Amino acid sequence: MEQALLLNASYEPLKVVHWQKAVTLWCQGKVEVIAVHDREVRAVSFSFKLPSVIRLLRFVRIKRRFDYVPFSRANIYARDNYTCQYCDQAMGTGELTFDHVLPVAQGGRKDWENIVTCCISCNRKKGGRTPGEADMKLLRTPRRPDSAPAVRITIGLRNAPETWRDYLYWNVELDET
Repeated sequence: MEQALLLNASYEPLKVVHWQKAVTLWCQGKVEVIAVHDREVRAVSFSFKLPSVIRLLRFVRIKRRFDYVPFSRANIYARDNYTCQYCDQAMGTGELTFDHVLPVAQGGRKDWENIVTCCISCNRKKGGRTPGEADMKLLRTPRRPDSAPAVRITIGLRNAPETWRDYLYWNVELDET
């Protein structure tokens, strides 16, 4: 189904919403429709094209904490540079897991200071022991990142509607031909 790009009153992209949410916001008088999809929705007495880009009529201040990094598997992998913290091998996400430095059975917690990126073979070798008990050395002491790791989030340039492109910031190099 078609989705709509929601812009702040300043034309800053906020998020992508389902077309039904876009229509609801428009009916409530909270947004204006900037661009539409080719697809139409028909009612008994009228029809309209689905919104593609909508803009809030009132500016919404977004509180962004740049120092906050959500605790997630992807951010742990990014913090550790997709590298096993025991054998120093860089691997893809399918070959990696995470390891509790202090095992849960020994009181270890699931937080930034106790979880590291680990390959499957090192995780099996370590088992439910501490690195010292397993005679393994941890390359770096895990800690909370000061800022968000460089994780790239993409919408997918090929899949983004043409009507969105003027409102999204692209970091691309143009071919010199």
